[in-house]
Amino acid sequence: MKINYKHSISLILLLLTTAVSAQYIQVDDTYTAQQLTDALLANSCSQVSNVVVTGSPNGRTSYGYFNAASSNFPFADGIFLSTGYATSVPGPNRRNDDLSDGEQTWEGDRDLQNALDSGRTYNATVLEFDFVPLTTSISFDYMLASEEYLQQVPFLEYCDYSDGFAFLLKPAGTNRPYQNLAVIPNTDIPVKVTTVRGPGMCPVANEQYFGGYNGTISPTAFNGQTVVLTAKADVTPGVAYHIKLVIADQGDTMYDSAIFLGGGSFNFSIDLGEDRELSSSNPVCDGETVTLTSMAGADSYKWYKDGIEQPATRGTFIATGPGEYKTEATFSTCVYSGTVNLEYAPAISQAPVTFVQCDDNNDGLTAYYLSQITEELFTDPDASVTDYFLTTTDAAANTNALPTDTPFYNTVRNQEIYVVLENQYGCTATVPLTLSINTPDGIVLTPLENCETEGVGSGLAEFDLAAASADILTLFPAGTTLNYYTTYNNALALTNEITATYINITPRLETIYVRINSTQGCFGIKPLDLIVHSFVGNFEDQEVILCQNTTQMLDAGSGFDSYSWNTTPPVLTRLLTIDEPGTYSVTVENSFGCEAVKTFIVTPSGPAITAKFDISDFADNNNTVTVSVLQGIGTYQYSLDGDSYQDEPVFNNVASGSHIVYIKDINGCGPVYQKTIYVLDYPRVFTPNGDGINDTWLIPYMYTRPALSVNIFNRYGKLITAFNGGNSTGWDGRLNGSPLPADDYWFTIQLENGNIIKGHFSLMR
Repeated sequence: MKINYKHSISLILLLLTTAVSAQYIQVDDTYTAQQLTDALLANSCSQVSNVVVTGSPNGRTSYGYFNAASSNFPFADGIFLSTGYATSVPGPNRRNDDLSDGEQTWEGDRDLQNALDSGRTYNATVLEFDFVPLTTSISFDYMLASEEYLQQVPFLEYCDYSDGFAFLLKPAGTNRPYQNLAVIPNTDIPVKVTTVRGPGMCPVANEQYFGGYNGTISPTAFNGQTVVLTAKADVTPGVAYHIKLVIADQGDTMYDSAIFLGGGSFNFSIDLGEDRELSSSNPVCDGETVTLTSMAGADSYKWYKDGIEQPATRGTFIATGPGEYKTEATFSTCVYSGTVNLEYAPAISQAPVTFVQCDDNNDGLTAYYLSQITEELFTDPDASVTDYFLTTTDAAANTNALPTDTPFYNTVRNQEIYVVLENQYGCTATVPLTLSINTPDGIVLTPLENCETEGVGSGLAEFDLAAASADILTLFPAGTTLNYYTTYNNALALTNEITATYINITPRLETIYVRINSTQGCFGIKPLDLIVHSFVGNFEDQEVILCQNTTQMLDAGSGFDSYSWNTTPPVLTRLLTIDEPGTYSVTVENSFGCEAVKTFIVTPSGPAITAKFDISDFADNNNTVTVSVLQGIGTYQYSLDGDSYQDEPVFNNVASGSHIVYIKDINGCGPVYQKTIYVLDYPRVFTPNGDGINDTWLIPYMYTRPALSVNIFNRYGKLITAFNGGNSTGWDGRLNGSPLPADDYWFTIQLENGNIIKGHFSLMR
């Protein structure tokens, strides 16, 4: 057989080309504006007019119709608007040859720039028309594809370019601003390349709405696209609207983009309201009905629940249970529909409850603090209390709620009020609440006793109420809890609770109150006495003086059961005789086993034994005497000539002559030391006339200081005479037995320490 190789190769190439082409969408760029609109609206029965499409100004088309052929494109067919040429839209994706068809003369769109809040745009393609809806809502499905979806960019500035698309809506013939419907779900963020992007070198944004990057074999020629998104808007039936679908390049003409709109996806639907679902936290409450309203003025109506037609033919339908509800409204040959999904929240499950409060006088009336009612009384874990009401009418109307920050006083025994519970979905249930009382029984709590812990004699002690609770709870059923308060009213109101450790405020005896709680409320309020065993007497540290060579008796005080002194060995009596200074402590114990410590600080003292006197004399009654005790362990006071005692050992302005200095121990340890001292001074005048009065010049008491030496000179410095202390009789006014004339004479006195005193005196006859 003869084989035609040339024909075979051509056939193989044709088959390969056909197989590869089947993976790409197919486009038709010959569609008119009306044909594009018809493909988008399909059989919507909408009144459409003033249809206009604009694109590339150079004679090449930038819009058209597409079908998915055998590709995996998400739309079976539809229309597209591009910022490049329509013939460049089908795949494959030429990754190394970025699609950038447009030119600078192809202008952008100002309305798009306003909607996207972007800079200047280029290469805009626009489809716009007027329509009159008969329904209350519209929607359409779309997908944005772009060459700007780059996983790697040469410069990060590439990440800032943002081609975008807008679905602009406003009432026709008005200057009202456009509403952009092409936004990220549940936001007002416009859909563009920078607001929907997957991971790569550029920042990720709303990744859940990004459809992915494309390889070389893809249905379109673009690098990536979003997922299929749905634009929705509420409209008013019978009102004319203007729609403008527009796409453009932002910033430059590079990296084209396209918007794909699903064929027939422009729907005019009936709005039955938002879906009521558990996942959206807005389900229908148990027992409620939902009235669904279809379009007004239809020729006929049908209603469906979960796909099953219901026996209802009117424009409203009352839904009484969960399911997907659908309405169909027929106008002549046009049928409009709408659906809504209703889920029901679980019913609040709560039986009537009883709350118990204590009643100390058994009259059945007391104060109820509604804020005390704990969640433990309510068994539904998904519901919580909102308010309390006196009647079911108030509860249903949510009026006259009872206050919870002030007490409620019941007017009859076992009065019934009503509590409103609310679950996480805002559903409510009204439950009866019986206000019961409990009368205290005959149980008496054993007082708590403790020794003083806050200082001897304070009458204050620390009480461990947590430990006390363990004993008290043995008197009551399991599940009982305790709280402690300083007053009965606080216990009733559960305010100002005492903590687990408490120090009494009233010394020696204080009564607090124990609130005994069951799961239903107050089981009882009982008084509890706090008794502090206090010591009477002075337990402050005591200072004691021990005079030298004596003994002292320390007394710990009477009335205690035992004594123990810190001596070796310990002395166990009340009295302790000591003969040495030091610190002595005695621990006493009373009949309750409480201990206290008394400390005696014994300080030694004694009389002055020896002293030194520094005398600064010859100062004409301005003399000074300074006393220094040389031997003695006491603390002393000083007196000159027995006058008042002083703490300072210095006497000033002392007159010359004989004086007695007294030194006494301030603690009374005797005897008092005393010493006679002599303060010297020289006479200023003497009269040696033989009358026996002042006949010689002599320093009084000089004999007490034999080491003194005196020299007397005439006015010319001639030595007249000299003598020492001791037994000298002084100078009689003569020189070599002859009287000297009346005149001033000069002297020097050399003191024991070598100092020399100089002066002069007058001889008068």
